[in-house]
Amino acid sequence: MSVLHPVIAEVTERLRERSRDSRAAYLSRIDAAQGNGTHRERLSCGNLAHGFAACGTDDKQRLREGHTPNLAIINAYNDMLSAHQPYERYPELIRKVAREAGITAQMAGGVPAMCDGITQGRSGMELSLFSRDLIAMATAVSLSHDMFDGALYLGICDKIVPGLLIGALSFGHLPGLFIPSGPMPSGISNEQKSKVRQAYAEGKATKAELLEAEAGSYHAAGTCTFYGTANSNQMLMEIMGLHLPGASFVAPDTPLRDALTREAVLRVAELSAPGSSHLPLGHIIDERAIVNGVIGLHATGGSTNHLLHLVAIARGAGIELRWDDFDALSAVVPLLARVYPNGYADVNQFHEAGGMGFLIDQLLCAGLLHGDVRTVFGTGMDGYTQVPQLEEDGRLVWKPVSRESGNRGVLRGAAEPFRADGGLRMLSGNLGRAVIKVSSVPDDRLVIEAPAIVFHDQDDVRKAFERGELNRDFVAVVRFQGPQAIGMPELHKLTPTLAVLQDRGHRIALLTDGRMSGASGRVPAAIHVTPEAQDGGAIARIRDGDIVRVDAVHGRLEVLVEAAEFAAREPATADLSAHQYGMGRELFGLFRRAATTADLGAGVL
Repeated sequence: MSVLHPVIAEVTERLRERSRDSRAAYLSRIDAAQGNGTHRERLSCGNLAHGFAACGTDDKQRLREGHTPNLAIINAYNDMLSAHQPYERYPELIRKVAREAGITAQMAGGVPAMCDGITQGRSGMELSLFSRDLIAMATAVSLSHDMFDGALYLGICDKIVPGLLIGALSFGHLPGLFIPSGPMPSGISNEQKSKVRQAYAEGKATKAELLEAEAGSYHAAGTCTFYGTANSNQMLMEIMGLHLPGASFVAPDTPLRDALTREAVLRVAELSAPGSSHLPLGHIIDERAIVNGVIGLHATGGSTNHLLHLVAIARGAGIELRWDDFDALSAVVPLLARVYPNGYADVNQFHEAGGMGFLIDQLLCAGLLHGDVRTVFGTGMDGYTQVPQLEEDGRLVWKPVSRESGNRGVLRGAAEPFRADGGLRMLSGNLGRAVIKVSSVPDDRLVIEAPAIVFHDQDDVRKAFERGELNRDFVAVVRFQGPQAIGMPELHKLTPTLAVLQDRGHRIALLTDGRMSGASGRVPAAIHVTPEAQDGGAIARIRDGDIVRVDAVHGRLEVLVEAAEFAAREPATADLSAHQYGMGRELFGLFRRAATTADLGAGVL
């Protein structure tokens, strides 16, 4: 392990200083909640009897005696999400392993798990970001009974893992471990799928051909194999020490996957028992773990959604992470992985090339990762440079990862990165602040200066395209998409249309107070603009024809209008009633009214 890079050390120290009071208050709160012995020993007889009434004889006896850990299972299972379908049988497996180990486990609760892939471009997407905070609340409700001494969190996808972790941190005195289910087998290539999508956008492919391509990509149980938010979640849980080493991308329903799940139960039981191995989750997620998460995001070209989620997660642990921290770290953390949409490969190919073990080993050797952290594996980050294997007798073992990449087109060492920085950059200027992901944007498109065309709905962009009005250079300003307006939906319906226009040679960019997430690609997109239009942000004063400059080289986001004139303009307004009512959306009115800005996590917690 090399000496830590000075910029990483400086960012961590600034984060620690900034968070001193809030972190101390958080630790004081969770330490006060810990107490001695098992938590259910404090319950009255009536409370406890309710808690074990439906258990079998052996479990009931152990729960009555009160001396062994009882583990909570928080499950995001449903069989509509391919990534979560494998979780159907996990609770019974976990209970069985617990009984064999002389302890108990109970399903403490389920949390909602919506699929952004299904709601893309639909009104349901406007509930997606807020579902993160709802999941956090549901997790806390599930843990509220004082019956549990540790927890196992079963979740994969976009808002689900961040929500589970925020909820887990609210009960941070409990040890906890996250159990993934793994990616689906590789289907047709993401490049093939993208080509069919663009052909459909141009009217050159039929709906039947598009559906065939999509079904060839999303075709089995497991996580979608492109490197979007769901797989970025798995990377984060491993590099932050909340997965077992090498667990993130092992295929579902395989002997190795089941062995890792069994080991996870035993490990969290050990962390939950009184004694020297006891380790609350709130002590694992400290400033170093948060910085490691940001580093992992940069090194893999991960989802821009985590500029929202990591800020909210850190706040849940009393840590004040800022976008400036992402920016400073991006300048020194190289891009070591190219996984679609940042390259041709999928996460299965990434895993086969060496995966998380190789990535972590390279970062440690280059002094680009905190190694001296606490993890559920009981080691520092050095333990995560190993890969899990099954011996012939069925024993689960970990062996050192190869120092040679299995595919240099997918995964490289720190001495030969794909690019010198992580590809996530902050923009600022007279339009506020924004985020841009440039890891797959061509070098000649890093600066776009063009007239604005203003839209208040992503469907209006598609309609303008179909009318032939967008065959020119322009910046698409899609506003009133922020958390206070309509919940900050992802705007992926724009991707094929804008990609077609860019491929025709036009210089275009997107500017929005909405999101694009981990699936954004080659078109420069300044997203998460804050202040948002609904909050009177400068984006609400842009007019058609204004020259907008999106400059990812110098980190600038500007409208080239004389300052006094621009400031004197009345901000535009939009009728959002159609977005705020119907199909359950009125139930989220409180979330919209209380939502923080994007740079504070765009949530209510």
